Amino acid sequence: MTLRESAAASIPPAAARTVAGRRAGFVYGLIGVTAFSLTLPATRAAVAALDPVFVGLGRAVVAALLAAIVLAATRTPLPGRELLPRLAIVAGGVVVGFPLFSAWAMRYVPAAHGAVVIGLLPLATAIGGAWLAHERPSRRFWASAVFGSAVVVGFALWQGGGAPHPADALLVLAVISAAIGYAEGGRLARTLGGWQVICWALVLSAPILAVPTLLAADARLATAPASAWVGFAYVSLVSMFLGFFAWYRGLALGGIAAVGQVQLLQPFLTIFASAWLLGERIDAATLVAAALVIASIAIGRRA
Repeated sequence: MTLRESAAASIPPAAARTVAGRRAGFVYGLIGVTAFSLTLPATRAAVAALDPVFVGLGRAVVAALLAAIVLAATRTPLPGRELLPRLAIVAGGVVVGFPLFSAWAMRYVPAAHGAVVIGLLPLATAIGGAWLAHERPSRRFWASAVFGSAVVVGFALWQGGGAPHPADALLVLAVISAAIGYAEGGRLARTLGGWQVICWALVLSAPILAVPTLLAADARLATAPASAWVGFAYVSLVSMFLGFFAWYRGLALGGIAAVGQVQLLQPFLTIFASAWLLGERIDAATLVAAALVIASIAIGRRA
């Protein structure tokens, strides 16, 4: 049995998923979301001193080098030609679209603000799962997903004084890009396995991304502080590479729509991380909103 066949055999179709498998999917999904929760603060630290294009695309080039090493070390065969268009969709969404749009947005808004707008991603991912993977969640699930998203949006408007920011348009584009990449990647992970999906998406897109990355590499690289390079290292190693190992496996095991709702926790994990790393204050409204989001995830999981 090849590695591809082994990966596919370990991830059953939706009709055959067991309770244990769905639970494992949520665990993997939570690991992935926890890894992603530091993406916006790390990106903001990086773009404070580095070009957004270099940060947004360069992190994929670095991750692609790591992916190539993993694929070579495991002697993984090339994916079939019929899978290349689907890998291109994944790459366009999570390797190019989300990193680039979110990096630009982080030049203009705080990480906490970006986190709450990105909170629309779970609902968008569920819609992507219904569209691309033909999943059919129940009405109860959709109700809980809409409720959780409404809590996140309401919290964002309250936190921002009710006024949107022009950079929110970039964040919405980032959400759309990621939702498509997550849905197609979760569907493809049932065939290839989660780690192969992100590795091949990175490797196949690297030659195209290397050119704009080199063009964006200006004199700021030599003068950037350590904090910018630490942020760039995090988004390259964790956000763009290791986090997807768990995330795509979670989507494949537990279902794209269901596990995607775990992302509702991401804004609050980001805020808690910002409080821990940057000393930002957490108020009672944040805790109440987080509790409501957790409740919506629990209801959606049962649905």
